[in-house]
Amino acid sequence: MTDHLTVVTHPLVQHKLTIMRDKDTPTAVFRQLLREISQLLAYEITRELRMTTKRIETPLEPMDAPTLDGKKLALISILRAGNGLLDGVLELIPSARVGFVGLYRDEETLQPVQYYFKVPEGLNDRLVIAVDPMLATGNSSAAAVDLLKGAGATDIRFLCLLAAPEGVARMKEAHPDVPIVTAALDSHLNEKGYIVPGLGDAGDRMFGTK
Repeated sequence: MTDHLTVVTHPLVQHKLTIMRDKDTPTAVFRQLLREISQLLAYEITRELRMTTKRIETPLEPMDAPTLDGKKLALISILRAGNGLLDGVLELIPSARVGFVGLYRDEETLQPVQYYFKVPEGLNDRLVIAVDPMLATGNSSAAAVDLLKGAGATDIRFLCLLAAPEGVARMKEAHPDVPIVTAALDSHLNEKGYIVPGLGDAGDRMFGTK
């Protein structure tokens, strides 16, 4: 674990991830587990949110009680697989603003190609959490963060289910100011740019496509 990378070793996270890795786990179960694990990861990535207090009345007496400070945070899904993490985090933080970055990976060059970008206003005043299950080559993730910074974001965190060393290194090189929270740092990328041992294509397994 470093300042740049946090691997969440909580037993429930690791147990659920093992079931997700199993190639025989059906789509519906995979999708449910992704939602559950995303909430556990979100717990970790939101640990340092700014706090203030506000005056409230309990049934017994008034008190100055802790509450979140500042503008509502922004959750940015890197399409399409990011939506699986987004759903779970939104259940935990329902007031968050939501944006989408559409990138697909050119299978020849492994470089990201942008096709959609829609994010909330005022990113410069918000904590921005970008979500994508797989941090593989890191090219798409780095490109997404480039776009978010271009839209004004200054406080960005990256949430993923699995990371490869190559992707972590790429992100650290491109965006050393963006901490990464993940459930596992896997061995390596194969020649097609897939994380090994990984769990296959997260989008395909989530949506039942090939």
